[in-house]
Amino acid sequence: MAIDTPHSQALFERAQRVIPGGVNSPVRAFRAVGRQPLFIESARGATISDADGNSFIDYIGSWGPMILGHAYPAVIAAVREAATRGSSFGAPTELEIDMAEALCEAYPSIEKVRLVSSGTEATMSAIRLARGFTGRDKIVKFEGCYHGHSDSLLVKAGSGLATFSTPDSAGVPLDFTRNTIIAPFNDADELRRIFAAQGKEIAGVIIEPIAGNMGCVPPVEGYLQALRQITEAYGALLIFDEVMTGFRVAYGGAQALYGITPDITCLGKIIGGGLPAAAFGGSATVMNCVAPLGAVYQAGTLSGNPIAVTAGLTTLKLLQELNPYEQLEHAGQRLENGLREAANEAGVVATINRVGSMLTAFFTTATVVDWNTAKTADTSLYGRFFRAMLDEGIYLAPSQFECAFISIAHSEELLDRTLAAARKAMRQIA
Repeated sequence: MAIDTPHSQALFERAQRVIPGGVNSPVRAFRAVGRQPLFIESARGATISDADGNSFIDYIGSWGPMILGHAYPAVIAAVREAATRGSSFGAPTELEIDMAEALCEAYPSIEKVRLVSSGTEATMSAIRLARGFTGRDKIVKFEGCYHGHSDSLLVKAGSGLATFSTPDSAGVPLDFTRNTIIAPFNDADELRRIFAAQGKEIAGVIIEPIAGNMGCVPPVEGYLQALRQITEAYGALLIFDEVMTGFRVAYGGAQALYGITPDITCLGKIIGGGLPAAAFGGSATVMNCVAPLGAVYQAGTLSGNPIAVTAGLTTLKLLQELNPYEQLEHAGQRLENGLREAANEAGVVATINRVGSMLTAFFTTATVVDWNTAKTADTSLYGRFFRAMLDEGIYLAPSQFECAFISIAHSEELLDRTLAAARKAMRQIA
């Protein structure tokens, strides 16, 4: 039975009069899954509630930050206390040092770090830093990897346009992407060919070490190691965009999981504990190129915001204390196996990709290893699955090309309910 959402529908009509598309980030519009968006009023633990009082088991988790679940009591208490001291100073605080020290301790590749307010700022600044450090202009990015909406990186970003070096967005001059080289994800040989031809002009390579914006796509064995070897051989910097994977797939992120040391790391999502915070960092040699020490300019009024940093620090301390990664792996394995079994039982073709608590069910026969294989997925079938799951009280990402995120609040009972819903939904769409 379809859920009743008259209040959300009314809010959406109201929103469309004053907000482009009625939403403040495009995927929230639910257009890819064939329905109008839900407007959320509250969330706690692993559940989220809309303006009509409907409650759902949430597998978006604010697109990744809520690894502890929504409204975790210790995080909320810390934020409330911090707010009593002021919301923003535009001046240094000890909290910023605490956060920087925590990030440097968690990531051996980071000796110095600069705090910013969003993942887009972090990746944009990392690209500028790589160019400033090397004195080169070209950047390599990968098809299907999204690094925020800065101009030079809006090329073949996730489900965007697939034209070589053509911007995925109107308003981005072609000149802004002329120095962006596109490579297929998980193809080390192609990257070797690119570097053989243009290696002396390439400042850096930016990659999601586990792709999350074409759905969850892990690196094939040896791929990240090859990237490290190629970039070192040509004096280019390797930039890991760990905005999504940082502190999620391991406390030390994907670089700890796969044993790779990048030159620059971008972090976000979890380090803000649900509030806007991000960072980019690397060796002291590289980071000393950032103003005021060096010539690479970067600034931000709300960078290191005391409330956001408090939420993030509290989350990181709890992750250290709880060490939930075995629990998250178990939950992820249960969800992966259960979804695969539900699809098989219903005769629905699906490929399940997962790393830890990140997961995507692709409706395709292909083994999904890159953007070309990801886009073979049947998006119409995913839309039907999404709507069927929503009617069963399960809130998934409103796009085939996004990840589901699991938190420590996803109990065995909630996983049971999710898999029961999945079996019903798979039978319905078969």
